[in-house]
Amino acid sequence: MPDKLNLSEAEWRERLTPEQYHVLRQGGTERAFTGAYEKNKAAGDYTCAGCGAPLFRSDTKYDSGSGWPSFYAPLESDVVDEHRDTAHGMVRTEVRCARCDGHLGHVFPDGPAPTGLRYCMNSASLDFIPKD
Repeated sequence: MPDKLNLSEAEWRERLTPEQYHVLRQGGTERAFTGAYEKNKAAGDYTCAGCGAPLFRSDTKYDSGSGWPSFYAPLESDVVDEHRDTAHGMVRTEVRCARCDGHLGHVFPDGPAPTGLRYCMNSASLDFIPKD
């Protein structure tokens, strides 16, 4: 993982769209079935919209029916950090970009083989680089 990216709130606001800022920096969530990548089936890599760090590959993406892009594993274990999230009266595991600490979504233990995990991500927190 590259060095940590630490920007001021003003720099983040300049770099990100309002929706990206809300999700990545304020821990927001986009509405289900509205994100740009929820139905994307193209081959390629998903990167952090905040810092460009590679996060997920399209071959780990699957249709979970949840309304958000879902993956069964990150690109490497060290590209994301997981934190206990007790907001909204629930206990969940929040997923953040290990490089910029941007909120990506949550991981749940109800995914497919081989991991049994569902990394449920916000499209607003991701960029997509198509495979050449």
